[in-house]
Amino acid sequence: MQVEDILNQPIGSKLFLLGNEALVRGFIEAGVTVATTYPGTPSSEIGNVLHHLAKKADIYFEFSVNEMVAFQIAAAAASTGVRAVTFMKHVGLNVAADALMSSAYVGTQGGFLIISADDPSMFSSQNEQDNRYYAQFAGLPLLEPNSPTEARDMVKYGLKLSEDLQLPVILRTTTRINHVRGIVVLEEVESKPKKGYFHKNPRQFVPIPSYAFHMHPLLLQKLASARSISETSPLNRLEKAPLNTDFGVIASGIAYNYVRDALNKWGLNADVLKLGFTYPLPLNLIEEFVSTHTNTIIVEELEPLVEKEVRALAQQKKLSSTVIGKYDNTFPRVYEYTPDIVEKILINLMNPGQIDNPLLQTPEFKLPNRPPVLCSGCSHRATFYSVKRALQEKGIKDAIFPSDIGCYTLGIQPPYHAADYVLCMGSSVGTAGGFFRATNQKIISFIGDSTFYHAGITPLLNAVHNKHQFLLIILDNFTTAMTGHQPHPGSNIDGMGEDAPMISMENVVKGIGVDWIKIVDPYDLQASTNVIKEALEHPGVSVVISRRACSLLEARNKRKTGSWKKVIINTDICSMCEICIQDFSCPAIFKTNDSIQIDSSMCDGCGVCINICPTGAMVWEE
Repeated sequence: MQVEDILNQPIGSKLFLLGNEALVRGFIEAGVTVATTYPGTPSSEIGNVLHHLAKKADIYFEFSVNEMVAFQIAAAAASTGVRAVTFMKHVGLNVAADALMSSAYVGTQGGFLIISADDPSMFSSQNEQDNRYYAQFAGLPLLEPNSPTEARDMVKYGLKLSEDLQLPVILRTTTRINHVRGIVVLEEVESKPKKGYFHKNPRQFVPIPSYAFHMHPLLLQKLASARSISETSPLNRLEKAPLNTDFGVIASGIAYNYVRDALNKWGLNADVLKLGFTYPLPLNLIEEFVSTHTNTIIVEELEPLVEKEVRALAQQKKLSSTVIGKYDNTFPRVYEYTPDIVEKILINLMNPGQIDNPLLQTPEFKLPNRPPVLCSGCSHRATFYSVKRALQEKGIKDAIFPSDIGCYTLGIQPPYHAADYVLCMGSSVGTAGGFFRATNQKIISFIGDSTFYHAGITPLLNAVHNKHQFLLIILDNFTTAMTGHQPHPGSNIDGMGEDAPMISMENVVKGIGVDWIKIVDPYDLQASTNVIKEALEHPGVSVVISRRACSLLEARNKRKTGSWKKVIINTDICSMCEICIQDFSCPAIFKTNDSIQIDSSMCDGCGVCINICPTGAMVWEE
């Protein structure tokens, strides 16, 4: 399948789409005008697909500098009456939370959909927060799909719901929904206006205290309307068991699939209330369901949000059903669910005689340990090596390394151990100031180029103004590498694939007031080491921009031009000192019983190992 098929295939075509690709198809079918994001896994592929299709689909798409800006752009667009979407990973919604909370009061004119891609089990994130809480916190309707088809459908449903209620709507996915594939049958594309008109209405759009005073009661009225809609929404449906049963299961999101599989696979008899419109919950529908079952089992990943409401409802209405979920420790409250987890719990509850069935036993075997590593040729490795050398040469043994969110967080791994403290995007700069004021240790912070534009500028401004002292190393590889090489303000293209002005990082740093700035090529180890040593002596904020293109992008260019040179080892003069392995840790270099070898299939040809080899055994292949 070509990515263009998502746009070009005729109505009725069946495509095998990722959940993220299905969401894009939903944008197209719903007639979305504006879509914005800051890339973050598991939502990244949504932006990657739009980057290819937006212009042809007549959608304005933007890789914004961060999630707050992305949210603001989409919200303003929707206020003119057009349909707009902003999407981001779960922690990105933290960045946009200020605007999110106000948007509930301000409302919208056109459909405004907020997609939060949560990450249970933290496959690519610093936490596994459950962003369904944001729907309750802000007072916004919440939808949860269980498949690519439902993801596409909920985009259209959510935008229509947003227009009907004049409220933004949150669509919450999880990693398994974003990255699962399923058949999606293409449907008609709605004809929607691509340009709106902003009708000035300060009482709606300007929440000064006197206006906001009246907005809160209006929001509660809208939520009451949303609850009424939820009661009859096709996204919430009852699935009756073939036989009468004392067991009822309430499930949402990917957990519903696991419930359905377990019931079918093991012949378990239970009615199922499948919830897709999960805030406000359809309390009348739930009350009727709970009241007709002796046992009500709640299956939801992460926090017990639905369970808490069901328990409160059961207590308020004096329902006799036993509610089973997380509060009684039947289901885990951490990490993503799997089919095995759900089926074992359901069998234990509904047919415990089967719990010893051999088919339920998970075989014990150990997988090879494969920790994540920086790619062969990654310029960050060379930077870390130079930092390590500089500190050794200056006799500094207790430097603190605040780090940030990006590939370079892998500096935490040996032999560099170059990540001591990480909170969030941009925290490497802000926390450096805290360490400076609280210790006498040297501080070297690491931040990537995209992260710097996203969240590093403001704390650097703060550091200069408040006379902090630390070294900030900006690892500039010309791209948002970790999430798939999306452009950022320092790139020469934008989200639409058009030429864009490149914002000079060094000019931004100078404009903030930093008076000590040096740019180095990380592959030049000696020059980098010398600059870092010099920077450590500066009585203030010093900034080193370690600049070289991402090795994966370089590899593409080498393939195109046929200019790929490899490094080999002259085993006759190799002393087996293992500096290339123990100190530099390139994944292409390995040790056999009697020699050091380079895996030519992994060698990037960066040549840095030639510079670190003390015997000159590393040489270019002829």
